[in-house]
Amino acid sequence: MGFHDFATARPRAALDRPATPDLVWYAAYGSNANPARLTCYLTGTGPSGAARAAPTSPRAAASGRRGCRDRTPPAYSIGLVLPGLLYFATESAIWTGGRAFYDPAAPAETPVHAYLLTRGQFSDIAAQEMYRPAGIDLDLTEAVRTGRSRLGPGRYETLVCPGTYAGLPIVTCTAAWRWRDIGGNSPATAYLRHIATGLRAAHQWSIGETAVYLASRPGADGRWTADTVAALLTAPPATPPRSPGLPRE
Repeated sequence: MGFHDFATARPRAALDRPATPDLVWYAAYGSNANPARLTCYLTGTGPSGAARAAPTSPRAAASGRRGCRDRTPPAYSIGLVLPGLLYFATESAIWTGGRAFYDPAAPAETPVHAYLLTRGQFSDIAAQEMYRPAGIDLDLTEAVRTGRSRLGPGRYETLVCPGTYAGLPIVTCTAAWRWRDIGGNSPATAYLRHIATGLRAAHQWSIGETAVYLASRPGADGRWTADTVAALLTAPPATPPRSPGLPRE
C-alpha cells in the first residue's frame, strides 16, 4: 500500500533553521494521532477508552504537574509520510495491549498526524510518554543534527528526527530497539481506534484504507484483519468502567 499522494518529509539536510528551533512538527503515529487524545496530553485529562490511568514514576508524581505548561492547541496539523515502520510491541499499562512504536530504519512508510507545537509543548508531551516530570525543555540539537538522540533505554526514550517539513524539524519519540529485536503484541481495541481516527482525519482515508494499513502492521497482524479493523471503526466505542477512586490520567 503506497502513500505517495501525501506530503513527505524532506531529508534533514534541508533544514534551514536553528538546530533547536522554537517550533517543531510532532509526528504522532500512535494514539496521539487522534487530536482528542493529544488534547489529553496537553491538558492533563484522562483518555477515553483507557482501562486505567497512566502510571507515573515517583518523581513525576511528586511534581504534581499534569499536562503541558502551555495548553494551547496546535497551531496547525497535517498528514505526513515518514520513512520507517509502525509496529506494535510490549504491553501498555493504560490500554492493556501492544504499544505503537516507530522504527525509522525499516524499509517502509509510516503515515502520521503531524502537529505544529512549540519546543516546550513537545518536551512536555515526550516527558509524559517517558513517565518523567514535565516542565523542562529538551535539547533537540543531537536529534535534529544526527536524526536520533537516546535519552534512556526504555520505550519512548529515544528521540527521532526523520526529516523536515516547511523548513522545520519533524520530531517524535520511540524505543531504542529495532522492530525485529522484540516480539510483537496486538494493540487493544480502544487504542487502535484512536490511531485509526487520527490517521483518517490527517490523510482523509476511507475506513477500508485505514483497516488494510493497520491490520498489516507487525504485532497487529497476529490478531487483527482488515475486516475486523473495519468492523471496529463502524461500531460505537465502548467505555470500560473505571476503578473507584482511580485518579484520571
